[in-house]
Amino acid sequence: MQSINRRSLLIGLTSAATMSFSGARAQPQPYPQRPVRVIVPYAAGGASDIVARLVVAVITEKLGQSLFVDNRGGGASMIGTQAIATAAPDGYTIGVVDSAFTINPSLFGAKLPYDTKKDFAPVSLLARTSLVLVVSESLPVSNVKELIALAKSRPGALSMATAGLGTAVHLGCEQFRQEAGIDVVPVPYRGGGPSIIDLLGGKVDFTFSTIPAVLEHIRGNKLKALGSTTGRIVQLPDVPSMAEAGMPKVDAAPDFGIVAPANLPPAILSQLGTAAQGALKSEGLRRRLDEIGYESIGSTPQEYIAHIDASIEKWRHVVTAGNIKPE
Repeated sequence: MQSINRRSLLIGLTSAATMSFSGARAQPQPYPQRPVRVIVPYAAGGASDIVARLVVAVITEKLGQSLFVDNRGGGASMIGTQAIATAAPDGYTIGVVDSAFTINPSLFGAKLPYDTKKDFAPVSLLARTSLVLVVSESLPVSNVKELIALAKSRPGALSMATAGLGTAVHLGCEQFRQEAGIDVVPVPYRGGGPSIIDLLGGKVDFTFSTIPAVLEHIRGNKLKALGSTTGRIVQLPDVPSMAEAGMPKVDAAPDFGIVAPANLPPAILSQLGTAAQGALKSEGLRRRLDEIGYESIGSTPQEYIAHIDASIEKWRHVVTAGNIKPE
C-alpha cells in the first residue's frame, strides 16, 4: 500500500511538473524577438524613404530591436503596398505609406490588388508636409487672387504642371483648378523634378510643389510662392496659407503613416503605436523633420483610421470631378 501511494505521488508530481513546464513554454514571447521589416513602396531617396528612415531609427530605440527599410517601388506604389497587405500579421513586416494609399482607391478602383480599408491595420500617421503654389517669375501675378483673375481673363491660355499621376501634388493642382473654376491646360509630368525645371524655364506657368523641391528657388527669387496648403510654414513665413487666400478647400498635403497587415494582434498594434507616437514626440526627430519641411504628427491608430476614411472620400470627389484616369 505504501509503495502504491509513493508511486501515485511521484506520478502526480511528474504530471504537475510537466503541465507547469508546458504552460511556461506556451507563454507568448515579448515582441519583438527579431528585426522588423519596414516596406516602403518607393525607390530609395524619395520623400517616403526619407521619412521612414528617420522614424525607423528612433522606433528602433523605443522597441529595443532593429527595424530595417525594404524598398519595393513600382506600380504607382501598389507593388510594395500589396506586399504589406499579404505579409503575416505578426508585427515583423510593417510599412510606411504616403498619400497614394488614400488616393489610389479612387484612381484605380477594382484594379487595386488590395482593399485599403480591410487589408491593413493602421498604426500611426507620422508626418505631413505642405504643398506650395508656385508660379514662374515672369508671370505677372503676386498672389492667389491675381493668378485666378489672370486665368479667368485668358481661358485656356495658362498651363498647370501636374507632377506624378495620382500624387498629392497632382491632386493639389486639381483641387485648385476645380475650386478656382479656371480653364487652364494641365501638363502632366512623371515627377516633380522635371516639372520644376520647366517652370523655371518658363515652359509652364504654375504648379504645386513640396517645400524642399522649390525652397531655394523661392529664396533666390527664381520662383514666386503664392500660398501653402497647410497653414503658414516656418521656412516661408511671409507666404499666406491657401485658406488665408480664400481657398480653404485646397488642402492637399503629402502625408506618411505606418500600416501593418490586417489582423495584427492588439497587443502588438498597441506596442507599435506607442513606439511611433513616442518617436514623433522626441525632440531630435521633430527638429530634424522640421528642418526638411515636415510637420510631426504621431497619431493613435484610431486617429489614423479616421484620417484614412476622410481622405479616401475627399480624393474620390477630386478624382471624379476632374475625370482623372490612370495612364
